[in-house]
Amino acid sequence: QLQLVESGGGLVQPVGSLRLSCAASGFTFDYYAIGWFRQAPVKEREGVSCISLSDGIAYSRDPVKGRFTISRDTAKNTVYLQMNSLKPEDTAVYYCAAQGGDSIPTVQGMCITSLFSDDNVMGYWGKGTLVTVSS
Repeated sequence: QLQLVESGGGLVQPVGSLRLSCAASGFTFDYYAIGWFRQAPVKEREGVSCISLSDGIAYSRDPVKGRFTISRDTAKNTVYLQMNSLKPEDTAVYYCAAQGGDSIPTVQGMCITSLFSDDNVMGYWGKGTLVTVSS
């Protein structure tokens, strides 16, 4: 069973940077979508960014475009979220989530669905890491 472990959260000042890591193990599918989602206090969980693990095609929602970059290191089975120009409204628990599929187009579709619709199809979740942006 797929396991995901996040790291890299912490306290950072506004306009600062952080890099989150998501280490994955226990793969059972040939292809995976791995994404970052966040939940701020008293707010609903929302998608941030997602990547197709095999080909690196990535997607991000508008609030983080130009500031956050998702990437992967297939040798290390790790997905990263580089967060720059952080704002107080980025404060949240950040979760890594994943779902396997039988083709690259399938997992790309999983990213798109989970980020841009109300239907989150990610079946595996990490425990989360807290990011606090405050002066």
